[in-house]
Amino acid sequence: MGATRDVTDTIVGFARTLRAAGVGADPERVHAMLAALDHLDVLDPADVYWAGRLTLCSDPDDLPRYDRCFAAYFSGRTARPGRRPPPPVVVRRPAAESGAEAGDAGDPAGAALAVAGDVEVLRHRDVARLGPAERAEINRLIALLDASSARRRSRRFAPAPAGRLDPARTVREVLRRGGEISLLRRRAHRTRRRRVVLLVDVSGSMSPYADALLRFAHAAARSGGRTVEVFSVGTRLTRLTRELRHRDPDTAMAAVSAAIPDWSGGTRLGAELKEFLDRFGQRGMARGAVVVIASDGWERGDATLLGEQMRRLARLAHRVVWANPHKARPGYEPLTAGMAAALPHVDDFTSGHSLGALQELARLVGTSSRQGGAHA
Repeated sequence: MGATRDVTDTIVGFARTLRAAGVGADPERVHAMLAALDHLDVLDPADVYWAGRLTLCSDPDDLPRYDRCFAAYFSGRTARPGRRPPPPVVVRRPAAESGAEAGDAGDPAGAALAVAGDVEVLRHRDVARLGPAERAEINRLIALLDASSARRRSRRFAPAPAGRLDPARTVREVLRRGGEISLLRRRAHRTRRRRVVLLVDVSGSMSPYADALLRFAHAAARSGGRTVEVFSVGTRLTRLTRELRHRDPDTAMAAVSAAIPDWSGGTRLGAELKEFLDRFGQRGMARGAVVVIASDGWERGDATLLGEQMRRLARLAHRVVWANPHKARPGYEPLTAGMAAALPHVDDFTSGHSLGALQELARLVGTSSRQGGAHA
């Protein structure tokens, strides 16, 4: 009975990871996978791999995401994107890292469950309190996040099987057929991904979280392509979009470290937000975009200026999301002058302090509707 419960908890956790990566993996499909495993050997990684792939995936685009998540969740590896790896072999971590007893070393199922359990525990750990091995694992899982935005309707039209009548194409078709009306051509609005702008605070008070948040920005840039723009804020506004174009997260982070001149300095959020809106807002970068501000709100400048610029940003943006890692602390209240000035103009207020919180942040970025007020 205990083993069955362990397997169920492991598969439910795996499905949660898949959903965060953009794979449907709804409860009905999870039940189908568990039913399939009733007829297979749960100690065989290949059986588990194929049972999940055949039940949890519903689209060809799900397959590479499934492969990457399976490799990371059950064996702590990151599969190479774009290639379909063979069924992964579950590799047991050293007992010192996984916390498992040495007596379980010969049990493949125990190894898989132990690694999966470690991942689930790590999902809720504050990244400021992680050891080197745990941080490396979290960094690999952040790289798997899909933080792409929802699609929005464009003003441009494209040919479509249904929709409004396309007079120009219909007339051309009639002329081509010698005046015979045989088919009415139609058109519909094209869709495109909504722009995402991330402003990441790299001041001293945010230094325990800046690396994880910038890695999240890299995952967003990778999944959202050229619709994503990233800036660091502190005492200076620095555009990091080009540095985060590197596919490899560690290479991108090295480029970011070299580009940011004000690591662990002070915070002038109001002045930096004004500079962003003056320089880039007029170009339409913020207009209709999802804007994510990752900061603890410790404003050393004028909080009134921050409130004014947040009001200005809210008028331009489709959605404003604020991620404050300190929000997860027991008893936290947004009492600092900066947060008090900013919150009335925020649509979503979240934490971003852990892998689970970053998964929630990715979900908020991909939400199409506006909430109309900050909420927990």
